[in-house]
Amino acid sequence: MIDLYYWPTPNGWKVSILLEELGLPYTVHPVNIGKGDQFDPEFLKIAPNNRMPAIVDHAPEDGGDPISIFESAAIMTYLADKAGQLMPTDTRGRTDVNQWLYWQMGGLGPMAGQLHHFRLYAQEKIPYAIERYSNEVARLYGVMEKRLVGRDYLTGDYTIADIACFPWIARHERQKMDLNDYPNLKKWFDRIGARDAVKTGLALGEDFQSQSSMTSDAGRKILFGQSPKN
Repeated sequence: MIDLYYWPTPNGWKVSILLEELGLPYTVHPVNIGKGDQFDPEFLKIAPNNRMPAIVDHAPEDGGDPISIFESAAIMTYLADKAGQLMPTDTRGRTDVNQWLYWQMGGLGPMAGQLHHFRLYAQEKIPYAIERYSNEVARLYGVMEKRLVGRDYLTGDYTIADIACFPWIARHERQKMDLNDYPNLKKWFDRIGARDAVKTGLALGEDFQSQSSMTSDAGRKILFGQSPKN
């Protein structure tokens, strides 16, 4: 029913975890971002921003033609609405989830992604960049720490907002962040990580990682050497 265009990264894990949580049947189509699969013309018809994840729903609710969706937040909202799970239907609840979902999209993901880049992938280690993004990621961890006071999950109940944030916190060791400094966040992280669907979603495509290198010269050129002509 669902075609999932995927590679095992934090953004990919958001959707693989969600599909497992929702119990929706799906077929995985690997998009090897270290080899340039994201530039394949057929993939670009689905994801014009040449980024995975993306999905194609072959059985949309309106019964019409298949629907293709790119951008992880759009995918997650669509799937949660389709299944009627992990997303409130009332205005206040939905707004609360959306603001934390967009917080992840606009803050936690991009800032942690830049920290990964300058810490792990950049050939030139730039202390200012590493410090700048380390400090911002630490600040964002602090935002979650305060939000989780007296709450098991970001909006009270477990929703797509938690699923969206979890894979980025799962990279805390790469970010040199110690979860012991954020006790509420650590409890949240452990609580979500213990879920069977989360374990399965994280494990999806583990064997793909050996198929490409993001630290080789060729991999870096593909991932980080794009221009408006790509």
